[in-house]
Amino acid sequence: MRILLTNDDGIEAEGLACLERIARVLSDDVWVCAPAVEQSGKGRGITLTEPLRVNRLGDQRFAVTGTPTDCVVLAVNDLMPERPDLVLSGVNRGHNIGEDVSYSGTVAGALQGMAFGIRSIALSQSLERFHDEVIAHWETAEALAPAIISRLLEQRWAPGVVMNLNFPTRAPEDVTEVEVTRQGFRDVGEMHAVKRTDLRGRDYYWMSFRGKRQEFAPGTDLRAVADGKISVTPLHIDLTHMTSVNDLKKVLGGAPPKAVAAG
Repeated sequence: MRILLTNDDGIEAEGLACLERIARVLSDDVWVCAPAVEQSGKGRGITLTEPLRVNRLGDQRFAVTGTPTDCVVLAVNDLMPERPDLVLSGVNRGHNIGEDVSYSGTVAGALQGMAFGIRSIALSQSLERFHDEVIAHWETAEALAPAIISRLLEQRWAPGVVMNLNFPTRAPEDVTEVEVTRQGFRDVGEMHAVKRTDLRGRDYYWMSFRGKRQEFAPGTDLRAVADGKISVTPLHIDLTHMTSVNDLKKVLGGAPPKAVAAG
């Protein structure tokens, strides 16, 4: 099995080294194509207005001056001799759950693999606090991910689906349950801009997270990780809200409506 690895924390990230160890439990044919620098929060962004540079770091290891999506596109189309059988993206430093998945570069790497028709999995390791001094429980993802991935690969996946794995902030021996979850949504938006002033007296803003404690609905990825469980969420890229489609067909289907008279 040929495995392609990518991430959004960058080629030097601890989580990518963790992912390499996970992948080598599953296969001896492992390729790495990751951003040269951190690309967190870039979502499915692709680089259109400037060239991409590729630095070959080894026979099967590349750093790209672009996003996770760029990395997967280049790896599959140009850098690898044959398409991979599996794309693994991560292991992200910090969870990717709830609305995080819509702007996560980690999830985006998996989505691009899916777009190529390749089974793809995003992996993230939750943190107690998102501060530099906090050390992630990489050993948890490393110890528990290979068996979960193997079990997932034994199953049939619906077309257009990626798997989103999130590991809790616990040591491996303290994780007692894997839960298949749905994507949750926070009651209170965590993201906000902090206003500051630079040395020239000009205002600037730094995006931040409030981290307010909330209660999460049972069965969601948010609740599972908060309860110390491993969350496995099947995600798909189709954002269509079918109930609204069916409702709108009753009022907008058929011939275009007549123009509204001015005044």
